[in-house]
Amino acid sequence: MKKDQSKNLDAMYEEFHAGKISRRDFVKYLGMAGIAAGIAGGPFGFGRKAYAAESITCHSWGGSTSEALRKFAFDPFTEATGIEVIDAAFTGLDAFLTQVKASYPPGGEFNIAHLSAVFDYARYTELGFSVVLDESQIPNLKNVMTKMTETLRKVTNGTLSAVPYDLGQTGIAYNTEQISKARAEELGASLLWDESLKGKLGAIGSDFRTNMWYAALHTGQSPNNITDLDAVWDALTEQRGLVKKYWESGSELMSLLANGEIYATAAWSGRVAGLQEQGHPIGYLAPDGTYSWMEFMYVLKGTDLEVAQKLLNFMLEPEAAIAVAIGQKYPPSLDPTKIEMPEEVKKLPAFDPTGKLDGFLFADPDYWNRYQVEWAEKWDRIRAGA
Repeated sequence: MKKDQSKNLDAMYEEFHAGKISRRDFVKYLGMAGIAAGIAGGPFGFGRKAYAAESITCHSWGGSTSEALRKFAFDPFTEATGIEVIDAAFTGLDAFLTQVKASYPPGGEFNIAHLSAVFDYARYTELGFSVVLDESQIPNLKNVMTKMTETLRKVTNGTLSAVPYDLGQTGIAYNTEQISKARAEELGASLLWDESLKGKLGAIGSDFRTNMWYAALHTGQSPNNITDLDAVWDALTEQRGLVKKYWESGSELMSLLANGEIYATAAWSGRVAGLQEQGHPIGYLAPDGTYSWMEFMYVLKGTDLEVAQKLLNFMLEPEAAIAVAIGQKYPPSLDPTKIEMPEEVKKLPAFDPTGKLDGFLFADPDYWNRYQVEWAEKWDRIRAGA
């Protein structure tokens, strides 16, 4: 039921955004849909106080990420400026987007979102939630790796609606007591199809992109330009017979690897770093074409830009950005050729000492957003064995 409500709300938002329905009708619909969809605080945040310029809200991922942001960025910013940063955790990216769409007028309780991957930057921008940041008010942007900012600028015609904040990969984690480094590097992406590991492989359950990405690499194709889609589906169907568990969360991923229930899986680089720090025999493989992504602080339309820009600049201060990076175990967006990095950052998976990110392949937003619904539904059927 909630899924249907979300789809209806998406459709109504598109109609309103295109000028096909009146504001009055849109508001009327939101008044009904807010309760049915379970949107916290109602579609307009009625019943909540409207946050003034002395506070700003940032939604992030919860757990160690939010803890690091709070300890090393938000609290010090509040102490320095007197501006409260209200941190909130996503209940899921699709659910968050539904809440943002239902929050009218924009702003208020939704100000900054710690989004992941360029296709989300494009998606929020295409829906009309972007702003144009005044980069002169964020001088620390000069220290951010150029490839990261330029990748976002291509989506927003040379301007920025977000600042890149950290960097990660979905590479391949493997148990070094069961799989040698030489074998892992020899097989590359095809390690995830190694029949000798049947019943000891894992995969990300809910993420069709990652699964298709590695199936493309396994079949010798570019993930951003798949020319033989049937080969990808066939590979994923074959892999299903080898997989012991489709995991759904970072904690589940770490538990499966730490307990030796699986020996290899596509895995988030920060979670691999956490396992390595705990002393588990887990190696990290980043084959050519590894699924790479950046996370960024996206400023939503209606937000007080003066406050947002002040916070973003503070968060990009090397002391804050590096401390957050160590806390959440993802390298910061700061260029290591401009800002000296400590050993704790240099040893993180996905760290690039050159600052050029030449070996990093990001998902093409137009390509992946174009087929999102079709491919996600196909992946769900394969995963279910249908």
